[in-house]
Amino acid sequence: MTPLVAAAVVLAAVTHASWNAIAHHIKDQLLAFTLLSGGGALIGIVLACFAPLPAAGAWWALITSALLHVAYQALLMRSFTLGDFGQMYPIARGSAPLVVTVVAALFLDERIGGLQLAGVAVACAGLVGLALWGIRGSRPHWPALLAAGATGLSIAAYTVVDGVGVRASGTPLGYIAWLMILEGLAIPAYALVRHGRRLPSLLRPYAVRGLFGAGLSVLAYGLVLWAQTRAPLAPIAALRESSIIVGAAIGAVFFKERFGLPRIAAAGVMVVGIGLMLGAA
Repeated sequence: MTPLVAAAVVLAAVTHASWNAIAHHIKDQLLAFTLLSGGGALIGIVLACFAPLPAAGAWWALITSALLHVAYQALLMRSFTLGDFGQMYPIARGSAPLVVTVVAALFLDERIGGLQLAGVAVACAGLVGLALWGIRGSRPHWPALLAAGATGLSIAAYTVVDGVGVRASGTPLGYIAWLMILEGLAIPAYALVRHGRRLPSLLRPYAVRGLFGAGLSVLAYGLVLWAQTRAPLAPIAALRESSIIVGAAIGAVFFKERFGLPRIAAAGVMVVGIGLMLGAA
């Protein structure tokens, strides 16, 4: 992993945490994700006018990934509705890298060295600590935790599918454009069925925030897809989850969720793991 690729993934992590925070701040999650998905589809249409069409061998991945992204968005909406941003976001993001590492090693023949694997494991241990500290001293809210965990599995699934698909597409820009188009229609269509003619008036108060979040979402995942064409999937998946530190900080500063010394220590463990991972890459 070159410094340029690492920088792109870190930037993607920051923008990803930011658009998730925007989505969480809009109390009606269906309206939030209608704007995010619909805005992403509009951006995808614009990008598709300037990008080559993905190769035929990538379309199975595009369709599969679009379905997985819709499931991911539905689960993320559910977890944000049930739990705190500073806890749900880390659990959702932190469960993905280990799954991606195992799948990439078993099925994609990506060789993971001992030091790199140790780095991924240490980073993920820090993520788990950062995520789960918030339930200490109180009863776990299992529906929220299960929704966040299922979100993580969906992240791992589309990460692997897109890692294969974007490499086969021959055009990362074309791939992200068509992915945004394909995945961006389902939730707005459901919102239209649910709210009917009232939908535009319901969306209007959140339009600027939602469309800005959509732009951040496209930028974040576009950077990750580009990085996946230039480095193995496992370290990218792990480094991308540095967004959890950003997400936890956003939860503490903007949503007044607690972020004490134990969570700071867990974040430090994660940084050590990332350092091991990048040093071996």
